[in-house]
Amino acid sequence: MRLELRGITKRFGTFTANDGIDMVVEPGEIHAILGENGAGKSTLMNTLYGLYEPDAGEIVIDGAPVVFAGPGDAMRAGIGMVHQHFMLVPVFTVAENIVLGQEPVSGGLIDLKRARAIVRETSEMLGFAIDPDALVGDLPVGVQQRVEIVKALSRNAKLLILDEPTAVLTPQETDELIEIMRRLAAAGTSILFITHKLREIRAVSDAITIIRLGKVVGTASPTATETELASLMVGRSVSLGVAKEPSRPGEPVLEIVDLVVRDGNGVPVVNDVSFTVASGEILAVAGVQGNGQTELTEAILGVTKPASGSILLRGAPIESMGVRDRLDAGLAYVPEDRSTDGIVGEFSIVENLVLDRLGAPPVSRGGALDMRYLRENAEQRVAEFDVRTTSIDRPVGTLSGGNQQKVVLARELSKPLSLLVASQPTRGVDVGSIEFLHDRIVSERDKGAAVVIVSTELDEVLALGDRIAVMCGGELVGIVPGGESRDVLGLMMTGIGPEEARQRAAEHHTVLGDADLAAEQEHENEPGHVAVVTDVHDVEENR
Repeated sequence: MRLELRGITKRFGTFTANDGIDMVVEPGEIHAILGENGAGKSTLMNTLYGLYEPDAGEIVIDGAPVVFAGPGDAMRAGIGMVHQHFMLVPVFTVAENIVLGQEPVSGGLIDLKRARAIVRETSEMLGFAIDPDALVGDLPVGVQQRVEIVKALSRNAKLLILDEPTAVLTPQETDELIEIMRRLAAAGTSILFITHKLREIRAVSDAITIIRLGKVVGTASPTATETELASLMVGRSVSLGVAKEPSRPGEPVLEIVDLVVRDGNGVPVVNDVSFTVASGEILAVAGVQGNGQTELTEAILGVTKPASGSILLRGAPIESMGVRDRLDAGLAYVPEDRSTDGIVGEFSIVENLVLDRLGAPPVSRGGALDMRYLRENAEQRVAEFDVRTTSIDRPVGTLSGGNQQKVVLARELSKPLSLLVASQPTRGVDVGSIEFLHDRIVSERDKGAAVVIVSTELDEVLALGDRIAVMCGGELVGIVPGGESRDVLGLMMTGIGPEEARQRAAEHHTVLGDADLAAEQEHENEPGHVAVVTDVHDVEENR
């Protein structure tokens, strides 16, 4: 299938999410769309898939303009989509999910024998081994993603849209997905690969289109370096590395001893976890999301009560302390879901910057808020953290996700602290802001704070962690030095201990492993190296 987008524009009220986008995807091509969170990538794909109707422009398939009234039309035209959040029914079997909405019928009943045959035929074509009778909810996320791909291809998809497909995968599962993409492309399937992960784009794409603020600002070759691609994403030069000196750990600040946290059904979601974080060091916690990291950080903050075990802050047990007392004791906390737990969207930037200090000087004096202090504080923090806004009185919920995150970080890092706990600290933040926030986190470490970072982004874990703890199934698989290889960490994320992971990694590198990183560094250092980049336009940044 040859796909052409001509001048696609999509507006939501006064906001233009896609602005005159032109793009061509050739048959059998893996075409990557690169852009920051909020750049308009998913809106464009939802328009292509029939979920949105474009306000202007047209979609052309094999030379003929098409109009989609919904996803059904897109599927009938040969377009399939694997969403970032899988559209599967957990209590249904693989076969039931595959045929859902297009069930084969025999004698007035769903023909499950035919459904199973469809699964086997498509799976074998792709080289998968998927049990048609397995419950989807019992399958690992990597296998669930394969089910989504089988579902799309069983409906004769000639163009497959993969929207942030590696967000929930280990490096090894990402490696497998890349091989699947290559096989599909070799067989003639066109693939639109939507991501913000530069390493993956360079590993698999044939062509790259860069979108910034809803517009196509350029195209690039996969031979372009990560630094060059990142600069195109944000419109200026950025550094992808984190400049930091070796850590100088001091006295223990946070001690976790035999911690157990249970969910509402009594099932351990944090199981017998123990570790220590000293002043002047960053412990990065790695793992696929949903392996106990959230519950661990919530137990440290005090919003979740442990079933057993101890949490000590500078040697003093804090299990019986409330959240307020822990914050007053020097704990700063950045939640993984800022919109739910980090901000009050209807409140102004001024108010959100002091949410955790209301009722105490200098925010309040004599029982009343000191508005002069609040405004001076807001002006200072907005400037210091480069929060892009027209006014400090603007409701924080109207800011972009990246700027909301800057407000949360500004609040938490603008007070004396002993311990910083940050979950997904740069989720939804543009590349340029990530650079700034990473530097601030390292600065807190260098001032003597203990830092715990939880991130599903392996690049972030490797960039920040002086030591790296890996969690799987609610348990601590192991703690390794910050310089550990991606391959070892990926294997540990599946539950394999450090020593065995090192042995296995020595025998095999992932597609996105250290060999690629070394090759890229060598490539960047070649005299006269330039990326193949075309049609790059200056676009004013207003994030």
